[in-house]
Amino acid sequence: MRNLNQNKKKTKPALAAMLLMGAVILNACGGNAGGTGGTNAPVNAEPETTTGTNQVEAPQELVEVKQITNWFAQAEHGGQYAALLKGFYEEAGLDMEIESGGPGISATQIVASGNAQFGMGQGDEILFARQNGIPLVVLAGIFQKNPQALMFHKGQDIQGFEDLDGRKVYVGNGVAYWEYIRTKYNLDNVEQFAYNGQLASFLEDETAVSQSYMTSEPFTLAQEGIEVDYLLNADSGYMPYGNILFTTEKFLEENPDIVQAYVEASIEGWNYYKDNYSEVNAFIQEFNPDMPIDKLEYSAQELQPLVYGFEAEEHGVGYMTQERWQTLMDQLLELGLLEEAIDVETVYTNEYLPQD
Repeated sequence: MRNLNQNKKKTKPALAAMLLMGAVILNACGGNAGGTGGTNAPVNAEPETTTGTNQVEAPQELVEVKQITNWFAQAEHGGQYAALLKGFYEEAGLDMEIESGGPGISATQIVASGNAQFGMGQGDEILFARQNGIPLVVLAGIFQKNPQALMFHKGQDIQGFEDLDGRKVYVGNGVAYWEYIRTKYNLDNVEQFAYNGQLASFLEDETAVSQSYMTSEPFTLAQEGIEVDYLLNADSGYMPYGNILFTTEKFLEENPDIVQAYVEASIEGWNYYKDNYSEVNAFIQEFNPDMPIDKLEYSAQELQPLVYGFEAEEHGVGYMTQERWQTLMDQLLELGLLEEAIDVETVYTNEYLPQD
């Protein structure tokens, strides 16, 4: 496979070129989770007239593609929905469908099976997928710093990760970040309980700790009069990119122009969401009516430094470094969660991000 990190100037794809590539677009699979299910009616481009002639071109067809997110529609997906709302995908020649993820839904499996062309997930998921023979490639790292956190009741004597020892911790089984934190900080006396998506047990025990997203649970609990604080997982030294956008190696190699269109439109959406999140949040709520607007506003504000800071300040939203990917792989190898080294240059690419 060619080196995916040969950065070069790319232009927006011509629609005719995309159609000539003969991409096979598959129908949506399974039911959609959350809200209206993320199904969007196709919008066709308006007919164009040829300058200087009386000929009228036939209406141009858009290329149907689907992306599946990693949860129900929320602010953490803001750029994707902004690109849909503002027509950035359509302008790029794509008839885009956004399908919500949810409990028990594996975006990596769905994309690998061909039932969606693009997916969203966490950086370490892609390394695990490649170890298992699923050649996925990351196209953009939306969250420079992952919002995953370990949450605790405000007032508890927790200053750092080492202070978690001896406490009850509710966390998903086998999650890599917890294996890293538990090992690095010698948390031998932690009582580990499986996180089931509910916070009842955490709320009943003021000394307990629970996995969370810093952009979500603190707001929800504050609405109920419960104050919490948290340790951001990334501050432990374990820093996979969050809400990464990915496709299969095969789809990328066969359809580079479609990938280019998708990535550029998505990043344009995130750039728009930065200062216009209130407009986009109302649209997101249409896909997930159970999500309150005030929570969307809170999340949109909290995610700003995580998405638009760090390397993104200089290089733009979605930019990734080889050093970060190499460090992540080395950590997983040391933990025994990866069996053998992977050439990280095959795992990610910045090639399709907008170039200055």
